[in-house]
Amino acid sequence: MREIVFDTETTGLDPVQGDRLVEIGCIELFNRFPTGRTFHCYFNPERDMPEQAFQIHGLSVEFLKDKPRFAEKAEELVGFLGEAQLVAHNATFDFGFLNAELERAGRAPVNRERMIDTLLLARRKHPGGANRLDDLCVRYAIDNSRRTKHGALLDAELLAEVYVELIGARQAQLVLSQSTAPVELSGAAIVVRQRPLPLVPRVSVEERAAHRAFVATLGAGAIWLDYISSD
Repeated sequence: MREIVFDTETTGLDPVQGDRLVEIGCIELFNRFPTGRTFHCYFNPERDMPEQAFQIHGLSVEFLKDKPRFAEKAEELVGFLGEAQLVAHNATFDFGFLNAELERAGRAPVNRERMIDTLLLARRKHPGGANRLDDLCVRYAIDNSRRTKHGALLDAELLAEVYVELIGARQAQLVLSQSTAPVELSGAAIVVRQRPLPLVPRVSVEERAAHRAFVATLGAGAIWLDYISSD
């Protein structure tokens, strides 16, 4: 199962009122594991940067003026997203800006049925608790010391770790089984893979012979005899 965890930075709070997307960071997960594939881009918003927004993310008009416009990167971004489920924290906000930019670029908006909101997941799992991204990092002992300002790619990386904790997938991934059949845990199928080639034995023939000789001195009732094969 492919999922994309993403975060955005903007010039403000409302795309309807002319606020624009200035950064997006995306992390690819496959079966809840990061694959190492990412998409990250800054955008020229073609407008000013309000001081309140600048204090949050530190992206100035001077820094963004030579960056591509969203429409110039829309095809690459849409290709990276594919048909994956899209995970965001307070996802309505990020989806609102993403779809507003896609529509400006003449692209179809992303269906909101693909949306997974980690803020809603956190509120269900920790009702009454603080559920900002920083709060969840503290709750799950995730190192967020690099987060001195908001940054879309770093926030997406942290959110990917938080998301795995919220849905209990980290514990599910640690379950051991000798079965090759999919195991249903936390609503997701986990395929237990077997090593294609066995590890090379670390015990030499001489060491095995010495061990057999030692076990033979223990008498007929020694339990170790049950674990010595005939070969």
